[in-house]
Amino acid sequence: MATFERFQEIEGSTLGLLVSVLLFTTVLPLMILGFSYLHGFAENVSPGTVWIREVGLRHPRSDEVRLAFGEAAGLRTSWSFLGVAGFLVWGIPMSMTIAAIYAKAWRRAELPLIQRTARGSVWFILYLMMVVCRQRIVFSSDHPHGVRVLLFAVALVPVWIFWSLTPVLLIRQGARGWSYLALAGFAGVVIDGIAIPLSARLIFPLLLDGWNGFGPIGVTMALLTWTAVIGTGWVVTACLGAVLWERQAPAQEVVELQTAEVAGVT
Repeated sequence: MATFERFQEIEGSTLGLLVSVLLFTTVLPLMILGFSYLHGFAENVSPGTVWIREVGLRHPRSDEVRLAFGEAAGLRTSWSFLGVAGFLVWGIPMSMTIAAIYAKAWRRAELPLIQRTARGSVWFILYLMMVVCRQRIVFSSDHPHGVRVLLFAVALVPVWIFWSLTPVLLIRQGARGWSYLALAGFAGVVIDGIAIPLSARLIFPLLLDGWNGFGPIGVTMALLTWTAVIGTGWVVTACLGAVLWERQAPAQEVVELQTAEVAGVT
């Protein structure tokens, strides 16, 4: 209940939609480019495979996604310093947006612009590293179902580390009460590490069916809709992490940090 109230307080629905646009225009292209590069921009490989295996699509839905994404060879010209840098630069406004969301959810004054930019850049790099690490652990090769479940659990470790470090990087005096930040990481594990990936395997195929007949545009709309779910999940993660931290950290420290002036120590 407290998490829902915090979500309402910061207008989480609107913020979730904003994050979804940034995810769609920044993270998704980088994932596609990275996958294509690792597979040598082969003509017989579709970058859509990265999403197909993430949500566990099967024929005929998987064929629909492969067709929409085309062949990895078509992205060879985009793999250049300027091409990749163009998407990486968009990671800065994305990370600054997440920083603003965390400041609202944790009821902290926002960091100065330079610090938001610097810390946000580090946060975005760590996020990409977490995504790659998780993909490598879970999808490095074909495994029996039982082994894959075990690997899925192991892959939650980098997810927990990343979301535990997120308040440290993105909010003012985020390292204060560090012993309780593991709870913020736990919120990330539950939502971003478990709930979103598992629900994607149930809901995303239904989204594709809803856009059946629209071809690549239908796949695009399904992806855009799902990024809205992810974006909203990230906002809920910020709110839940804040509530869990406030309930465990010393009350005096919570009040002090939430009432600190903008000119306070960062």
